Amino acid sequence: MTLRVAILISGGGSNMVKLVESMTGDHPARPVLVASNDPDAKGLERAASMGIAVASVDHRRFGGDRHAFETELQAVLDAAKPDIICCAGFMRILTAEFTGKWQGKMLNIHPSLLPKYKGLNTHARAIEAGDDEAGCSVHELTAELDGGPILGQSRVPILPDDTPETLAARVLVEEHRLYPRVLRNFAEEMVQKQ
Repeated sequence: MTLRVAILISGGGSNMVKLVESMTGDHPARPVLVASNDPDAKGLERAASMGIAVASVDHRRFGGDRHAFETELQAVLDAAKPDIICCAGFMRILTAEFTGKWQGKMLNIHPSLLPKYKGLNTHARAIEAGDDEAGCSVHELTAELDGGPILGQSRVPILPDDTPETLAARVLVEEHRLYPRVLRNFAEEMVQKQ
């Protein structure tokens, strides 16, 4: 059985590319859709060039009506029939109603060692706190912001001369390694349960 994966993005999609590239050979999953809340997201072009179906649901059209936005996003996802949804730089907070429909089937990557530094500006916050390490976490997405069970983490040292930008660049390298590994494990476990 091959699982179907939809990937949600908001920007360039570098994590999405690594996920797509990983789903080959004996991998138990394949990408079926890349969707974005921004129709101009560069990641949509990258996904299309890799032969993946793309879609966009521009959140700005809904004037802050999250329910209406999520209803349209749900329709796009329903059409693709994914077994797993991977949020990869998807910069929208999803409601409990939406996440509840996908409970146990949604993954997210976050650029901090959760539960530390939920939300934005994670690298600056880690440096300002005087932490000696930072990193990234893949977790199941729930209604709690950057909550949900942690499925994997990767760590990098914070160097004395680090800026948020230099730290972000090193963490991103680890994100590109971690997310595909966690997705594969997650998909393999899902297949075994069926």
